[in-house]
Formats: sequence, C-alpha cells, structure tokens
Amino acid sequence: MAGASLLTLLDDITALLDDIATMSKVATKKTAGVLGDDLALNAQQVSGVNADRELPVVWAVAKGSMLNKAILVPAALLISAFIPWLITPLLMLGGLFLCFEGAEKLVHGKEEQPEHPALAEPLTPEAEKEKIKGAIRTDFILSAEIIVISLGTVATASFIHQLSVLSVIAVVMTVGVYGLVAGIVKLDDAGLYLLQRGVSAKSAMSRAMGRFLLTLAPWLMKALAVLGTIAMFLVGGGILVHGIAPLHHLIGHWGEQVGQYGGLVEALVVNGANGLVGLLAGFVVVIALHLVKLLKK
Repeated sequence: MAGASLLTLLDDITALLDDIATMSKVATKKTAGVLGDDLALNAQQVSGVNADRELPVVWAVAKGSMLNKAILVPAALLISAFIPWLITPLLMLGGLFLCFEGAEKLVHGKEEQPEHPALAEPLTPEAEKEKIKGAIRTDFILSAEIIVISLGTVATASFIHQLSVLSVIAVVMTVGVYGLVAGIVKLDDAGLYLLQRGVSAKSAMSRAMGRFLLTLAPWLMKALAVLGTIAMFLVGGGILVHGIAPLHHLIGHWGEQVGQYGGLVEALVVNGANGLVGLLAGFVVVIALHLVKLLKK
C-alpha cells in the first residue's frame, strides 16, 4: 500500500515537472525578444568599465538582477491575484522610464564619451557604483516585463505552476543574459591570450583568431551600445503602445496591411512604430523635466 502511494506521488511529481517544463518553454519563446534587448542593454551598461573591474561589475549587476526578480516574482503573483488592473499602469511607468533613459543617452551621450577610448579615465569607485545602480534599475524594468509576459502564459494555471514557471524563467534569464554579457566584455582578453599563445607556440591559427577577437571586441561593444539605446525605445515604446488600446490597434492594423509582403516587413513596421512612439515619449519627458528645472530656477 505504501509502495503504491509512493509510486503515485512520484507520478504526480513527474507530471508536474513535465507541465512546468512545457510552460517554461512557451514562456521563454514569448520573452525571447525582450531577452535580446536585455542582453544589448546590459552589455552596453557595463561598457567603459576598467578591464580588471568588468567581471566584478557584471557579477554585481547579476546579483542585483536576481534580487529584482526575487522581488518581482512574488509581487507579480500578488498583484495578479488581488489587483490585476495595476499591472498595466506599472508597466507603462517602466516603459516611460526606459524611453526617458534612451532620450537622455541621445542628448548627453556625446558629452559623456571621450574622443578616443584610450583617453578615458578610470572610473572612480563612486562612478562605478552609480553605473551598477543604473544597470540594476534598467534591469528591473526589463525583468518586470519578462515576468509579466511569462505570467500571461500561465494565467489560467494553478498557483504552484505559476510560481514554478516564473522562478525557472527568472533563474534561466539571469544566468543566460549575464553569462553572455561576461563573455562579451572579456572578448578582448580572450583575443590577447590567443595572440600571445600563438606567438609563443608559433601557431598562425591562434594568432589569426586572437587578432580577429581583438578587432571584433571594440566594434561589438560599440554596436551593443547603439543597439542598447535602440532597445530602450523599442521596449519602452512597445510597452506604451500595448497600454494604449487605440494606438495598439492602429499599429496592429498597419502591420496586418503590410503583412502580405512578408512577416519581416510586418515586424519592421510594427517595431518601427513602437520605436518612434518610444522616441517621442522619451523626448517629451526630457523636455518636461528640463522645463520643470527652469521653472524651479
């Protein structure tokens, strides 16, 4: 009798784990787009850090990201259970903040960057802490969107399924994103290692690979910086558009109209419209804050 009960329990656990794995896979697919933006944004956020401090900074932001998700998962479950109408306004505020940060980077980006990376002064401990705090703030908004999208895929499931899926997504996304960020920021070190090893071992292949990585690393970081800023407008604008029903339907209608030319064209039109909304919203906030400062003076 006890053996039969144990087998039944194990069967139930296996079925539960199978359901969680299936739901997690669906949630991961739906959040893949945000994951790409998250990667670009976080790689950009840690760019410019001293070489010997890159991994400690990535690790500090990763810990902050896990703390964000430890706060967001229970909060999302509570809000979904008791005040589901609050999810959209909170996401809208987060989206508006992302758009504002993107616009701020466009306005002040040129002033903050030196003419040549080699002329950049090492970050002070205070500046490094501010950089980490900024990256964690940005991660909080993107993590919130990932959690809410994931919650939407298991909205009708039981509480244990919701909790399990959101926990799996939180861990997988954090490890995946910051593992890739750590690899990207250390590309130049890997290239230097391969180059030196190729010289000492007289290996043309190692030297060529080392030179390739050393050439690729700065260009990749510049590309990610640009993509990170664009991602702020795309993600922030997308959140705002989804929260404004008439605008969402209008852009969706445009997408359907051009959908006959292919899915890529439809995606470009929809994302382009979302990005434009994000750009306009960001600059509206920047101008509004500037006017408030002038009025205070």
